[in-house]
Amino acid sequence: MQEPLLGAEGPDYDTFPEKPPPSPGDRARVGTLQNKRVFLATFAAVLGNFSFGYALVYTSPVIPALERSLDPDLHLTKSQASWFGSVFTLGAAAGGLSAMILNDLLGRKLSIMFSAVPSAAGYALMAGAHGLWMLLLGRTLTGFAGGLTAACIPGLTLPSRPGLGTSIFSKTWCGGCVLQVYVSEIAPPGVRGALGATPQLMAVFGSLSLYALGLLLPWRWLAVAGEAPVLIMILLLSFMPNSPRFLLSRGRDEEALRALAWLRGTDVDVHWEFEQIQDNVRRQSSRVSWAEARAPHVCRPITVALLMRLLQQLTGITPILVYLQSIFDSTAVLLPPKDDAAIVGAVRLLSVLIAALTMDLAGRKVLLFVSAAIMFAANLTLGLYIHFGPRPLSPNSTAGLESESWGDLAQPLAAPAGYLTLVPLLATMLFIMGYAVGWGPITWLLMSEVLPLRARGVASGLCVLASWLTAFVLTKSFLPVVSTFGLQVPFFFFAAICLVSLVFTGCCVPETKGRSLEQIESFFRTGRRSFLR
Repeated sequence: MQEPLLGAEGPDYDTFPEKPPPSPGDRARVGTLQNKRVFLATFAAVLGNFSFGYALVYTSPVIPALERSLDPDLHLTKSQASWFGSVFTLGAAAGGLSAMILNDLLGRKLSIMFSAVPSAAGYALMAGAHGLWMLLLGRTLTGFAGGLTAACIPGLTLPSRPGLGTSIFSKTWCGGCVLQVYVSEIAPPGVRGALGATPQLMAVFGSLSLYALGLLLPWRWLAVAGEAPVLIMILLLSFMPNSPRFLLSRGRDEEALRALAWLRGTDVDVHWEFEQIQDNVRRQSSRVSWAEARAPHVCRPITVALLMRLLQQLTGITPILVYLQSIFDSTAVLLPPKDDAAIVGAVRLLSVLIAALTMDLAGRKVLLFVSAAIMFAANLTLGLYIHFGPRPLSPNSTAGLESESWGDLAQPLAAPAGYLTLVPLLATMLFIMGYAVGWGPITWLLMSEVLPLRARGVASGLCVLASWLTAFVLTKSFLPVVSTFGLQVPFFFFAAICLVSLVFTGCCVPETKGRSLEQIESFFRTGRRSFLR
């Protein structure tokens, strides 16, 4: 579904600038975790990302159940199912835009707590739904809450000076990433990388939890279970301090110092760190004007970042996750579709963990090439299997994605052909792993590296909005396309997009690994690749 670098000056949330502390001893005291309270505060915050991941894939087991429902008020047609699956992304787009305002208006902690209101209301509506409007409204509200807390799930950071190395989850930059900003601002330097990884991991773990609970609980109780992390988050955050950096930006210096001391522990001298935060708040850079935004060296990297976000979504990640169980329902598979979905959820979590540990071992372009090639092979395999492979044992026009009228119904339904029916599961696992290796996290990482510093806030908001709207169009159109042309057609389209991504990477994406912000900006200003050598 989720990034990295140290030492850049002037980002919106660069809590610790490059200026060194007075002595190595002071650096050690600041960088070493002395107080486990920061773990509790981080856990309380990232429960919002858990809820986001849970809500995103809520429809995977629920749509098949509602398509089988005997209650005429809850029985979903194909068109209604497509709205139920896709309206979440519209809510998330609205939530992501709201986050850019609420983040500085209410503060990081209160913004996360505020997201619990639409989230709890949304789950309550879906748990007690007696009509389609309650399902759609509940889904929209949970999407809004998810977009508010997790507009940028992966920890986005800024490039380091050459020689300083990189850290995948270091310092956030996107003004809309309320949850990630809060985690970044409360974490001490020594553990910021580890704590910065938790939002993405918790989102993936939330999705896995939904798939696992889908094996045991009916759809209404899945919504009830979604309330639990929201309520726990509210309870825990009530006892957590606000971000010291936000408090300083509002002139509440004494409160900020107390919050920092609470997070670091009474035995730690926090005055040097406090002074660094004060200095950074005072020298925040101004934002780019519209006239400057039209300059080629500004609009070109914005265009590259925006196209990467569009291509990332067009690979099919969101509709595949949202309709995962229904996709397995409509193909000849060896295992029960619910089990297949749970296995894919576990593979997704493992893939994100591996990607977080190996992200900086290879260049950005290499990983993008490998990722697109893997996703191309997976999508092409799924499309060919669905088109030429065995069909399900029984026509499942209600739970499956395809309508009764599609396909060659004159052909007899084939029994699953042994281990060949493992192909859909293996191909989907391969797709998830390929996405996690490159086009999932690296698009966020490259956004943090190529976007001009002064345009970063507005441009990142534009990219996030475009991403969610693209996800909506794909998710909404997925079921109608399948009903009209067949399930294999979307996967052939996703495979074609992966080929386009390969060409785009080779022609338009610069290699930024180990480059400073100045080198990257000079490349876009002059077009001379020598700046990146």
